[in-house]
Amino acid sequence: MRVFVTGGSSGLGLALCRAYLDRGDEVISADLNPSPLDAVEHLQLDVRSDADWAAARARVDERWGGLDLLFNNAGVAGGGRIDVAGLDEWQWITEINLFGVVRGVRVFVPMMKAQGSGTIVNTASLAGLVHPAGMASYNAVKAAVVALTETLGHELASYGITAHAICPSYFRTGLVDHLQGSDAAVGAVIGALVANAPLGPEEIAAEVLAALDRGEELILPDEAARAAYGLKTTDRPAYDALMRKQAARLNAMGDA
Repeated sequence: MRVFVTGGSSGLGLALCRAYLDRGDEVISADLNPSPLDAVEHLQLDVRSDADWAAARARVDERWGGLDLLFNNAGVAGGGRIDVAGLDEWQWITEINLFGVVRGVRVFVPMMKAQGSGTIVNTASLAGLVHPAGMASYNAVKAAVVALTETLGHELASYGITAHAICPSYFRTGLVDHLQGSDAAVGAVIGALVANAPLGPEEIAAEVLAALDRGEELILPDEAARAAYGLKTTDRPAYDALMRKQAARLNAMGDA
């Protein structure tokens, strides 16, 4: 299998690269930073750059002449209460987490259509389905990624192309090391949740591969994600009460 992974030099992207290499697949890792894996080809890619995406398409065509599996995985962490986070923060996270995915899909869908097959996997988040306070910008772009992915699944099915959204809860990753935002209270909460998460990227990657093998389009790769989404869909009053209790705690932290 020919696999292309954005954000492949660390975190979940790196774990996915390793997992597919272990299966004997060929992998290109595209990232701003070099890959620590000698067995993958590394491409310099800023997901905001049309020129970088065009170069990636050209390299995939040159090396493989097609693509079986596209992981739009690169992303950043951010957030902040609506009257604290600035519009510049909204623009930054939208350009990377949403338009980075849109660019990747637009670049490689024509190739997949021409070959009559392909799999698109977009890394969203549980935040795309469950929307806690203080995370409006992150929730909004991840919800958009979920919606985009579902749309692609319908739109591209007749071409033999499937689309899948990964929606994990918090897991241990270096993503928060580069967290940006002016809302310090939100940053402290997110940092603690990530640091104390029970799973790391390798466990999430293993669940993602298993879910893709089963053909799941909405992938909830950990129990915390499944429980939170299950609460929202089965007991909305209880879900709303929990979200508002968490919001009150966040506001108390921020106002202190």
